[in-house]
Amino acid sequence: MSRCYEDLSGPEIATNISPSSILLLPVGAVEQHGPHLPLSVDHVIAHETATALVDECGDRLDVWQLPTISISKSNEHAWSPGTLYLSAETLMAMLRDIGRSISATGAERLVLLNGHGGNTTHLETALRELRLEFGLKTFLMHPMIPPAHGGHSAEHEMGMGIHGGLDETSVFMHLRPNEVHLDKAGRRVPEILDQNDHVKFGGSVSFGWLSNDFNPDGYIGDPTGATAEHGRQLFEQSITTLSKAMEEIRTFDFGR
Repeated sequence: MSRCYEDLSGPEIATNISPSSILLLPVGAVEQHGPHLPLSVDHVIAHETATALVDECGDRLDVWQLPTISISKSNEHAWSPGTLYLSAETLMAMLRDIGRSISATGAERLVLLNGHGGNTTHLETALRELRLEFGLKTFLMHPMIPPAHGGHSAEHEMGMGIHGGLDETSVFMHLRPNEVHLDKAGRRVPEILDQNDHVKFGGSVSFGWLSNDFNPDGYIGDPTGATAEHGRQLFEQSITTLSKAMEEIRTFDFGR
C-alpha cells in the first residue's frame, strides 16, 4: 500500500488517518547552489529523504508522506536569477493553511522535514504557531543538521560547509549523479570567519547574510572532494537516525 497521503481517496482519509498517524511534510527549495549543482538540490534531498524514511518505518509507525513543498524562503539567494522564493509571510501563511487542513483529518502529529537551512528559524516558529492554533503536536527534523545551526561540516571546511559544500554535494551525487559538475567547483570557504570566537556560522552570535556576501559564486564550502560513496553513507546514516527519531515522535507527549 502506498503511504503517499495524496494517493488516498477522500473516504480513505477517515479509515487510514487517525490520531496515531504521523504526517511527514518535506520542505525543500529551488535556489542557486553555485555552478556545480542544479537549483533542485534542496527539494530533491528533502523529497528523497522523506520517501526513504517512509519506506523504512512508515508501516511500523503509521507515517504518511505529504506532497513536498519545493519552493520556500530562499531570499538569501535572490540576487541569482533562477532562484524561486517565498516571503517569510507567505511561507508562514502556507504552513498555517496546511496545518488547518491537516487538523480536519484527525491526525495529531505533523513533522516538517526541512532540506533548506534558510528555512530553519521560520519552521521553528511555525511549530509553535501550529501547536497554538490547531493543537497539533509539531516537530522539525533535517536530513542533516545545517552547519550554521550546529551541524557537522568537514574539518577542512572549518565548519562552514553550509551551502553546496562537501556533504551536500556528496549526497546529491548519490541521488542524482549525472547532475553534478565537480569540474566547475572550487574551494569557497570564508576563512576570515574562523578567526572569530562568536560571530561565525554556528557561533553564539548570529548574523544576517546573503550567499554572495562571501564570493560571487554563491556557495559556501569546499565540494571538490565530494563523492557519491560519501553521499551514500551520509544518506543511509540519516535515514537510520531519522527513523529512531520517528519512534520517539510516535510516542511523544508532554508528560502531563
